[in-house]
Amino acid sequence: MRGGGCCPTMDLMRSEEMQLVQIIIPIESSHLTVSYLGDLGLLQFKDLNSDKSPFQRTYATQIKRCGEMARKLRYFREQMTKAGITPSALPQIPPKIDLDDLEIKLGDLETELLEVNANSDKLQRTYNELLEYNLVLQKVGEFFHTAHRTATAQQRETEGQQTGESGLDSPLLAQEMAIDPSKQVKLGFVSGLVPKEKSVAFERILFRATRGNVLLRQEPVDSPVTDPVSGEKVVKNVFVVFYSGERAKSKILKICEAFGANRYPFPEEFGKQLQAIQEVSGKTAELKTTIDAGLLHRDSILKNIDSEFEQWNFLVRKEKSIYHTLNMLSLDVTKKCLVAEGWSPVFASNKVQDALNRATIDSNSQVGSIFQVLQTKESPPTYFQTNKFTTAFQEIVDAYGIARYREANPGVFTVVTFPFLFAVMFGDWGHGICIFLCTLYLIIREKKLSSQKLGDIMEMMFGGRYVILMMSIFSIYTGLIYNEFFSVTFPLFAQSAYSCTDSSCSDATTNGLVKVRDTYPFGVDPVWHGSRSELPFLNSLKMKMSILIGVAQMNLGIFMSFFNAKFFKNSLNIWYQFVPQLIFLNSLFGYLSVLIIIKWCTGSKADLYHVMIYMFLSPTDDLGENQLFPGQKTLQLVLLLLALVAVPWMLLPKPFLLKKQHEQRHQGNTYTALESTEESLEIEQGGNNNSHGHDEEEFEFSEIFVHQLIHTIEFVLGAVSNTASYLRLWALSLAHSELSAVFYEKVLLLAWGFNNVFILIVGIIVFVFATVGVLLVMETLSAFLHALRLHWVEFQNKFYEGDGYKFAPFSFSLILSEEEE
Repeated sequence: MRGGGCCPTMDLMRSEEMQLVQIIIPIESSHLTVSYLGDLGLLQFKDLNSDKSPFQRTYATQIKRCGEMARKLRYFREQMTKAGITPSALPQIPPKIDLDDLEIKLGDLETELLEVNANSDKLQRTYNELLEYNLVLQKVGEFFHTAHRTATAQQRETEGQQTGESGLDSPLLAQEMAIDPSKQVKLGFVSGLVPKEKSVAFERILFRATRGNVLLRQEPVDSPVTDPVSGEKVVKNVFVVFYSGERAKSKILKICEAFGANRYPFPEEFGKQLQAIQEVSGKTAELKTTIDAGLLHRDSILKNIDSEFEQWNFLVRKEKSIYHTLNMLSLDVTKKCLVAEGWSPVFASNKVQDALNRATIDSNSQVGSIFQVLQTKESPPTYFQTNKFTTAFQEIVDAYGIARYREANPGVFTVVTFPFLFAVMFGDWGHGICIFLCTLYLIIREKKLSSQKLGDIMEMMFGGRYVILMMSIFSIYTGLIYNEFFSVTFPLFAQSAYSCTDSSCSDATTNGLVKVRDTYPFGVDPVWHGSRSELPFLNSLKMKMSILIGVAQMNLGIFMSFFNAKFFKNSLNIWYQFVPQLIFLNSLFGYLSVLIIIKWCTGSKADLYHVMIYMFLSPTDDLGENQLFPGQKTLQLVLLLLALVAVPWMLLPKPFLLKKQHEQRHQGNTYTALESTEESLEIEQGGNNNSHGHDEEEFEFSEIFVHQLIHTIEFVLGAVSNTASYLRLWALSLAHSELSAVFYEKVLLLAWGFNNVFILIVGIIVFVFATVGVLLVMETLSAFLHALRLHWVEFQNKFYEGDGYKFAPFSFSLILSEEEE
C-alpha cells in the first residue's frame, strides 16, 4: 500500500513498519546530529543510561545551564506580564546568537532588571510611607486643632465661672490646680494607621492591656491606601492613642506591631505641623518623578527583551531538549563517540541518513556517523500517520488503548461508524444543521483559533471539530430518514403514499388510511407522524434497525480478528477463535437479523420474540403462524446445534494445541516458535522491557486454559449483552424525538395559540433555550458517550488488543507545543 515519491501513502489500517536502529555519532558532531534529527522528528531514542541518575550523566552541567536560562526567561515573562507587555508572537526561528553569549546577555539583563526593580520597590515603599504620613498629619492635625479649640473654650468658661463665684463654693481640686499648674499630668501619644478590619480588635486589646488607661481616637480614611509593606490596597483608619507612663507606651508599641499598624511621628506645635506637611508634599512629588523615570527605564528594558524573547525562548528550550537527548546516549569506551539506539519508521531510513550526513558536513567532522539496523525481539511502538481530519478519530481509539504493533486499527472504521451511530440516536436534520453551522464556523476560522488560547471546553470542541462535522452530516442524513425537522415532518421527496377515506381517520387511527400512491421514496412516510400508530410503528422500526446495525458491527469486529490472525500468521486464532465466534453469533443473532429482514419483506405478522424464545425452550415444536419460510424448524435445530458446538470449539482445542506445540518445541521434534498469541504469555509486547528468548520458555497450561475459559465465557455472554446494548440506539433516538416533540408542541405551539405577542416572544425564547440547552448540548453529549461505549465495548473487544505503546519521536515541534500548553 505504498506510493511513489518521498512520502508514503497514508495507511491507517496497520501501523507503520518500525525498525530498531543504532547510530554511532562522533563527539564533535553529536550536538548538530541530534539537532537535525529533532528537526526531522522521526526517531524515538531509547534511554541507554537508565541506571544513572540525572546528575551522573554526561551533559548534566549543560542541562543545568539551560534550566537556569529558562528560569531567567520565565522571570522576564512575569515582569512583562506585570508591565502589561505581551510577548510578540514572532516566528520561532533560532536567533543569531551563541548559547554562551545568550547566557551572558540574560545574566546581565537579569542583574539590571533586579537592580531596577529593587530600587523601584524601595522608592515605592518610601512613597507609600510618605502618603500614609501625609494622611496622619492631616487627620491627627484636624483632631488636635479641634481638641485645642474645645479645650480653650472650656478653659475660658471655667475662668469666668471662677472669677464670678466665691472661693468657698468653688471645688478644692480646681483651686489647687489653678494655684499649682506644675501638678498637671503630661500625656504622651502614638499616631499611625491600622487596617480597618482590625480596628475593633485593636481597640479592644489596647483597652485590656492598659486596663482602660488610654484614650483612643480613630478616623477612617476616605479611600484605600497602598500598604508600604505588602504593596496591596488596604482600607485603613488613622488612629491616635494617648497614654501616661513609659510602661503603657511599650505595651502600645508592641500591640501596634502585632496588628501591623504603621506608626508615624506627629509634632505637637502647629508651626512644626505645617512645616512637616510641606516637607512631606515636596518629597512625595520628587519621589513620584523618580519612580516614573524608573518605570520608563524598566519598560524600555522589557521592550528590548520582548523584541527577541520568543527567539531566545525557542533557542533555550531547543538546546535543553538536545542535551536531554544526548544524556540518553551511551558514551563509547574510547570516549570519542556516542552510541544511540531508537525506533524509526522503515520509510524514514533515507531521511535519517541524510540528516546524519548533513550534520557531519556542517560540523566539519572528519568521521561520519554510522547507521545500522538492529535485530530485536522487543515489540516496536505504534505509529499512525494522521492528518487534521483523522487525528481526532484516532484519539478516540487511543483513549481506549494504543494499538498493538501492526494490529488492525479500529480508527479506519471509526471515521464512519462513530458519527453514524451518533446520528442514529440524534436523527433530526434541523438539529443537525444547527451543529453543522457551528462546526463550520470553527473550521473556517481554524487558522486563527489554532493560534489562540481557548478555554478547556472550547479547546476540546475545536480539537474534535471534524468529528462533530461528520456527526452533524450524518445527523442530517438520519433526520431525513426519520423525516424530522425539530419534530416537524415535511413531504420533501414526494407526497404521502396514503390518504384518508373519512374525516376522522387523520387523528384517530391508521385503519382508515388507503394507499393511493407509490411508496414514499426515502425515509419514513410523513403520514405516520401524529397518528396513534406513530409510537408503535417507530418503536418497532428503530428497535429492529438497532439489532441489525449491532449484529453487522459485531460481525465486522469478528472479521477484523480474522484479518489480524491472517496478518500475524496465527492459524490457531483463525480456526479456534474466529470460526466458532462467527458461527455462534450468527446462529443466534444473525438468524434473528435474517428473520427481521424476511418479516419486513413479506409483511408477516409472526412474533419474533416467540420464535427466538421457543427456539431454545421447545426447539422441536411446530412454529404454527410464526413460521416465516419453509424448513424454518429444521434450520433452527441446525443453528442451535452449531451454537452449542461452537462453545467447546472455542474453549478446548486451543489450549491443548498450544501445549502440544510447546512440548514438541522442547523435545526437538520441531523448531518452530510458538504462535504469537496473547495466551502464550509472551512478554514481547512489553515495549520498553528488554524481552529475550528465555521469556518465550514460560508456559503455564493452567493459566492458558483459565485465560481461554474467561475469553469463551466473555464472548458467549457478551454476544447476548452486546446485542441488547445496541438497543440504546433505539432508546436514545426515541427519547430525542419525544423531547423535541414536547418542546415543539407544549412550548412553541402552546404560546402560538394564545394570540398574544408577548407570550409568543416568551414561548420562542423558552423554545430556543430548551432546544439549545437540552437537545443540542445535553443530548449531543449523551449520544456521543453512548456511541463511544458501543465502539469501545461492543465493537473493539472482538478483535482489538490495545496494549501497545505510542511512537514518541524526538521532535522539536512536539516538544515546544507541549511546553506551551
